Parts: sequence; structure tokens; C-alpha cells
Amino acid sequence: MSRNKPKRCPWSERGNKDYQRYHDVEWGVPVHDDPTHFEFLLLEGAQAGLSWAIVLKKREGYRRAFANFDVERVARFNRRSVERLVNDPRIIRNAKKIEAASINARAFLAVQEQFGSFDRYAWDFVDGVPIVNHWRRQNQVPATSTESDALSKDLKSRGFQFVGSTIIYAHMQATGLVNDHLMSCFRHEPCQSFAQRDTSHPPN
Repeated sequence: MSRNKPKRCPWSERGNKDYQRYHDVEWGVPVHDDPTHFEFLLLEGAQAGLSWAIVLKKREGYRRAFANFDVERVARFNRRSVERLVNDPRIIRNAKKIEAASINARAFLAVQEQFGSFDRYAWDFVDGVPIVNHWRRQNQVPATSTESDALSKDLKSRGFQFVGSTIIYAHMQATGLVNDHLMSCFRHEPCQSFAQRDTSHPPN
């Protein structure tokens, strides 16, 4: 049994099945739809200072609390919405993070208005092609990059909150702008093939 077990990035083995499934199915796969970008931005902002495993465990709760991650509806959240969600046990009850979700939703809509889509805007920071790294050890994987620094700085200038470079690098990993699966991980090659196909798939 153990011989047939696929090799994974070590971090994915430290959580529950949802954590492992996230690694096996989503992490590192290029995303080209705005709703998914918004979902990850909201969840990664909620993660700040906490573990991603906690956020994944509450993901469905966030989906219900934040209107199925509908950016236009979240943009209309007001003070009463924040007060209600602070008492919602399905999510992380941090008022600043909840308020930031609505602020970011409005900033997200502004980016869509200017660039046609958030996807087009975000992928421009990697010239439309995923960055494929070739790490052999987990301790080689960085927490930030030149690209995440640039994207973080630009997002902040547009009014986004909870978008420091570390959070944005996590977003880039999650949405496939960066492939940080270890070389030994069974997901490195498939995600690399996605990246190769993406060279003929410019941001929409």
C-alpha cells in the first residue's frame, strides 16, 4: 500500500483529507476565472496569521456567509453585515478581515472595470505565463517573490487590504501563476503541463 502512495509536497501531509485534496486537485493549477480569483483572495485574507488548514475547514461556511463568493453581492455588504458575520461561527470572526472582504470586493470590481477582468490584470504580473519552479526541498520554497512584491504593492495602491506579499504569493501558488510543487511531487509534472499549454492561452 505505502509503495503505491504518491509522493506529495510535505506540507500537504500535515492536514486532513480536505487539505490533501486541495493540494492534489487545486494548488498550482492555472486559474482563469474571476470568481475563483476572488474566492482565493477572500480566503487568503482570512488566513492571515492562521493556518490554511483552518480556512479550508471553514471554506463551505465562507461560501454560505459570503454569498457564494459573489463579488458584487459582497461589495454591497455594510456595517450591519459585518456585525452579523462577526457572530457567525462558520467563519473566522475577525471584524477587520470581514470588513476587508467587502472593501476588497469593491476594489476587485474597479480592477474588472479597468482591465476587463481581474484575471487579465493578475496574469500580467507573470507576463501571462505561469512561473514553473524546480524545488527539491520544502525549505527552498520562498514565502514571497519579486512578482508577488509587485502585485502586492499594486493591489495596495488600489485600496485592497490584507494583500501583503506573503499572502499574494500564496494566492499566486493557489491559482497557478506559480507552480511550487516539489520536483518529487506527483503534481509537479501535471501542473507544468498546464503551464506549457497556457503559453498559447493569454489572459482573457
